Amino acid sequence: MWNRREGRFALVTLGLWVLTALVCLVWTPWPLWRTDGYQVWQSPSRAHWLGTDGTGADVLSWLLAGSATNLLICLLAVVFAGALGTLLLAATVSRSKVLSSGSIVLVDALISIPTVLLALLLAVPMGASVAVIIVACGVGYGLNLARVARPQALLAAGSDYVQSALASGASGWRILTSHILPNVAPPMAVQLSLSAGTSVLAESGLTYLGVGVPSGVPSWGHSLTTSVKFINVYPLTVLWPGLVVTLVVVALNVFGDVLREAIDPAANPVLRKGEA
Repeated sequence: MWNRREGRFALVTLGLWVLTALVCLVWTPWPLWRTDGYQVWQSPSRAHWLGTDGTGADVLSWLLAGSATNLLICLLAVVFAGALGTLLLAATVSRSKVLSSGSIVLVDALISIPTVLLALLLAVPMGASVAVIIVACGVGYGLNLARVARPQALLAAGSDYVQSALASGASGWRILTSHILPNVAPPMAVQLSLSAGTSVLAESGLTYLGVGVPSGVPSWGHSLTTSVKFINVYPLTVLWPGLVVTLVVVALNVFGDVLREAIDPAANPVLRKGEA
């Protein structure tokens, strides 16, 4: 991936994101909760590189602190989606007709529910929280993952080596982990990387709707929500978090594309030659 310019851009951007999330746990330019009523909506200066918000808090400090929250949401949503998608995928290619048919109907029925609607439903008992974003994104992306990977999993399940493994008495779990999952790993990895980018956008949207990150918790969506009402007067306060979100989402999407070309034989002729 490093040999390609797009890959270097994605790796450097995502590396800076992770580094920033770690550094902000122990240091930010200004204390997060320090406000100054005489310094509200200040333009960028030497003291406040990105200016201040409506409470006089440092915009850069909140963006840096928000990177840790967004990284946590992104990682947990991807892990949740990966685990759920793998379980559903195993059910849809099961030798049990009842389990296979039932899981396919379940996936097709639930995948039609938008992530936003699912988050709104979850917010009724749970309230606005980070958990709502993680569960809503994890469920939505997990269903999509199972749907996307199922055709290739069915091809692997019907292959000669799987039939030989069945004839030799191999268990369903062994066949899944040794034969099916390695074959669907490339599309699943790409799908999860794209889901990571979507989770960053989902955090911003759900927080704006009031069902995401609660007030007082730093996140990029929170920074956008608190300043978007004043975009006509103080556009820079919206520009900074918007640029950060856009940059990270583009990097995650580029990472997914480059990763697909690096590990998927269908997109990489060098890998196809190796298989031949």
